[in-house]
Amino acid sequence: MAKPIPIGARGKAQERVEFKHTLTAHHPDLPPVYSTPDMIRLMETAAFHALHPYCEGDEITVGTSINVEHRAASSIGAQIKAEAVLESFDGRFYALRVTAKDDCQEIGRGTVGRAVVSVGKFTKKMIAKQ
Repeated sequence: MAKPIPIGARGKAQERVEFKHTLTAHHPDLPPVYSTPDMIRLMETAAFHALHPYCEGDEITVGTSINVEHRAASSIGAQIKAEAVLESFDGRFYALRVTAKDDCQEIGRGTVGRAVVSVGKFTKKMIAKQ
């Protein structure tokens, strides 16, 4: 199992909004603003970075839950920064507080859940399900 992960462990991720990250990329009738799925992906990446240094061997963390609000729009060219902070854990399940900000304001916040898994064991389970 992973090394003990201290409460307050932090991870960050960032990206500049490109057309591929916008609602318009999913449907031409939608506005060219940063999409909620892309914001969530960036938050999940920050959460991964917070926990990954504590994984050992073939361990990684995988997402188990998402509860976020997308509170403001960001346009193409905006720099988005996500941060995740470990708030609690229960066995191999971890809860992280996540935020996303653009150049001007907070655009999203919430929580992300992740669990530590062994890639080898996880892959064997997936193969057995086929």
